[in-house]
Amino acid sequence: MSLGKRMRGVGIGAGYFAPFQYEAWTRIPEVEITAVCSRSEKKATELAARYGIPHHYDDWKRMIDLEKPDFLDIITPPETHEEICSYAAQRGIHIVCQKPLAPDMETCRRIVQTAKAAGVRFMVHENWRWQPWYRKIKEISNAETVGSFTHVNFLMRMGDGWGPHPYSPRQTYFCDYPRLLVYETGVHFIDTFRFLLGEVTSAFAMLRRLNPVIKGEDAGQVFLNFKSGATALWDANRYNEVVAETPRLTFGQLRIDGTGGHLSMDTESNLYMKQLGQPQVKIEYEHSNKNFAGDCVYFLQRHFVDCMFNGKEFESNGDDYLKTEEVVEAVYESAASSKVISLV
Repeated sequence: MSLGKRMRGVGIGAGYFAPFQYEAWTRIPEVEITAVCSRSEKKATELAARYGIPHHYDDWKRMIDLEKPDFLDIITPPETHEEICSYAAQRGIHIVCQKPLAPDMETCRRIVQTAKAAGVRFMVHENWRWQPWYRKIKEISNAETVGSFTHVNFLMRMGDGWGPHPYSPRQTYFCDYPRLLVYETGVHFIDTFRFLLGEVTSAFAMLRRLNPVIKGEDAGQVFLNFKSGATALWDANRYNEVVAETPRLTFGQLRIDGTGGHLSMDTESNLYMKQLGQPQVKIEYEHSNKNFAGDCVYFLQRHFVDCMFNGKEFESNGDDYLKTEEVVEAVYESAASSKVISLV
């Protein structure tokens, strides 16, 4: 499929996160979203009207066949991804697919392989590393302003998972996930830690369920070792609350130690640097509380479009996502066995 000056895309999904993606597409001039599909005609109609999308459907196969898009944006539950990706790939349609890619590792691998075999471009919508604070931290890492990074410590408390009706009204389906905290949220942090520190060599985890009305885990600690010698600790739960004006901006607090000092970030995305023996200073950088988590959805989709036109590889391509998913599986294996799991 050859691309002109603009790409024609369609989207499947009209749930909680879909508006973030459709809104971001409206700010990318090289893209025209021509149709949206949802099982709920009401939701599809509302989204189409809100974002100036010409057509809406309640049958995604019919939409793909009639619209013949250049790319497909998949914003549906993980268990639906394999069928949709396969259908699009067989028709030569490039794909952006939300995470989690699939409920299990084997299915994730099949999806990636199917896209490769069809020769279509495939990117996982893993937007966390596109939050502007992590791009700035990566810039600082490359410059070794505080030396080489040796340890990342992230404290996350979301406070949206307690009580008899947790995750309401945004994502009540979380209650039925047999795996929750790491599968849905931790995958973001694992990918971001890989972005900042390199490849993971081993994982150890302790996971538990605090709210008895849900099926999966909602609290835990995950400890990762990296090939570089660095380590990371993700101390997280979605049950207890955090005192923050916007808990869903950064999802928590961060500290990164380096051989020449440390970085820290508060819940409002303020970054600070303290070099050894020097006073702490605030780091000025461009960021805003726009769209979702610093406008990371826009930055990811901008990256997708740039790579489509310049032929470069996506940061979050299928093979890269599988590396993150391997760590996710190792975390669950560790929690089940109470052992350190090697990934080398």
